[in-house]
Amino acid sequence: MKEQASRSVDRTISIMFPLQPTDIGTVMMYGRLAEQTQSQRLWCGQSLAIETHQVFAALAGRGLGLEFGSAVALTPLAHPATAAVRAQTVAALSGARYIAGFGPGAVAFQRAALGEPYASPLGAMEQYLRIVRGVLDGTVTDAGEGQWHWAGIEMPHWDLPPVETGVGVLRTGMARLAGRLADWAITWLTPPSYLHDTLSPVIAEAAVDAQRPIPRIATVVPCAIDRSTRALTEVAFRAAGTHLRFPHYTDMLRKAGIDVDKSDPRAGTQALLDAGVLLTGSAVDISAGIRRYHEAGVSDVILSVGGVHMTEGAGAALADLSAILAASEA
Repeated sequence: MKEQASRSVDRTISIMFPLQPTDIGTVMMYGRLAEQTQSQRLWCGQSLAIETHQVFAALAGRGLGLEFGSAVALTPLAHPATAAVRAQTVAALSGARYIAGFGPGAVAFQRAALGEPYASPLGAMEQYLRIVRGVLDGTVTDAGEGQWHWAGIEMPHWDLPPVETGVGVLRTGMARLAGRLADWAITWLTPPSYLHDTLSPVIAEAAVDAQRPIPRIATVVPCAIDRSTRALTEVAFRAAGTHLRFPHYTDMLRKAGIDVDKSDPRAGTQALLDAGVLLTGSAVDISAGIRRYHEAGVSDVILSVGGVHMTEGAGAALADLSAILAASEA
């Protein structure tokens, strides 16, 4: 008989640094604000400017008392053993749990980085996660058949804060993989109803089948306060327009019942606004939207004010975040 799996019921809010960092000072401002959140966690995506894990190391060196998470590091850019070493480095230097999130990236990115895309993104991610976990735990001796090779290299191991693994999830295939192998499922632009009705049950079922704890869900949620001086549609387009050009995002959103097409990301942005996937309105309105994500089964709602930052600068973005966090604590 299968053991009953369980999922943490934590309901936290954390912060996304929404750009590729080019200086540490701006990231520090987000980090200082993240110290005041429920989860005290700062997330960064893949950076081709200052490398993400080196940003985390620099923030730790400047005394930020935070957990960090990658949402997500792109697997074509690093061997999984390298990814494991980077992850344990952040945990060791920060003295806190690190969430190492991974994703294969778009097919075009895979082709650009590797010469050809993964024959099976799911298969590649499964092997990647297994090697990362095995290197971290000191249990991997043979990577088996697949994209990467790893056997017989002894790695140093010592007591350090935990490293938890995550995988970028948009559709049910990656959801099953997260349930079987990861500690976190990390999602972007996923509507609450789609999380509740589609992704969360698949993640839970896969975890139960594997007789392991159900991964927590972390969801990056773009948001912007609707201010009288703000061109909200342009802010929203800057926040989500790039994602809406990729077929894996538009396919997910159509499965969630939102009519988008990669050929018209501006219309797609408006559809996301209309559906409430991009949280807008007052700070209190956005706080209510955050609760809907928590009620849908999300453990950590990751607030991203990238559209505001790109159109109005860091000061305006941080002002929005501060107001939203204050409303969420009221």
